[in-house]
Amino acid sequence: MIDSVLIVEDIPETLEFLEKVVRDVFDSVTIHTAMSVSAAHKLVKDVEFDLALIDLSLPDGEGYSVFRELSSKQPGAIMVAATVMGSDGAIVSALSAGAQGYILKSDPVALLKQSLNNIRDGMPPLSPAVARRVMEHFRFTGPVTDSAGTLTKRETEVLSYIAKGLRVSDTANALEIAPSTVSSHIKAIYEKLGVNSRAEATTEATRMGLLR
Repeated sequence: MIDSVLIVEDIPETLEFLEKVVRDVFDSVTIHTAMSVSAAHKLVKDVEFDLALIDLSLPDGEGYSVFRELSSKQPGAIMVAATVMGSDGAIVSALSAGAQGYILKSDPVALLKQSLNNIRDGMPPLSPAVARRVMEHFRFTGPVTDSAGTLTKRETEVLSYIAKGLRVSDTANALEIAPSTVSSHIKAIYEKLGVNSRAEATTEATRMGLLR
């Protein structure tokens, strides 16, 4: 039963649009809105939510932190990324932060409503394009190792350097190890995090707090 909904969106017109979509799908819901990460965090502390639609890019930060806050304080809430960002890195980062669904605001209204209606049937709300990207991502990256997410201290150091834009040779010099060793660490990092590019690795490094 969806009674209380949080929408985190900083563009007024888009916020109004999402409110209408939600009201068309769920009858008699109470909608709370936030136009910044800080406002969203305050609402999460004060109000219980059944569903949250969260944009990933906001004026004062990224929506990933709202996902983590909700996951910690309200594990029963259904959390959905509502964004225009459809890259593998954004999708993986949102899911890693706790999102249970991912919809693209650029989808036709009928598709958006269908995605949200999936919640009634216990299915994750996913835009068709996102579902395809998820399948392609895991098809090309292959299975993630059992040690996924458990980077060694050295791998964490390498990740922090490459995420800041350093080349393999520069990272090797900084850590006083061979470039070939850095390359081996990068391969292990990609496998553990389920990413296949420096850009995605950078997104993960940001989520892990290595670039603060």
